[in-house]
Amino acid sequence: MKQYVIDQLRGPDHDLVLDFLGRNATGTVFGEIFWVDLPKNLYSEIQQEHLQCQPYYFAVNLAPAQVDFELLIRSRQVLRCNCIAYANAMQREYIIRFADDMLDQLNIRL
Repeated sequence: MKQYVIDQLRGPDHDLVLDFLGRNATGTVFGEIFWVDLPKNLYSEIQQEHLQCQPYYFAVNLAPAQVDFELLIRSRQVLRCNCIAYANAMQREYIIRFADDMLDQLNIRL
């Protein structure tokens, strides 16, 4: 799995990130795994065409000392389709910016 990983979080950082994700992402039944919706203007051509597969998101996995931002763009509707793919350049930039902005907003320095 391709991911953007931020590691070496301290205990208080984990709690800040958990609160941030609770406010800015969708929680799941899997505990500290969250879904972040991808803006429609960033959908690839095939993702735009696949109305039945929308919306799309990327997953964020929070662990005690790190947070992983998956680069796989997934559908909330289906598990397998050719519209589910690794992030293109614009999508990847959005994911990295989301992660970096989170750190800035929370004043987490690594």
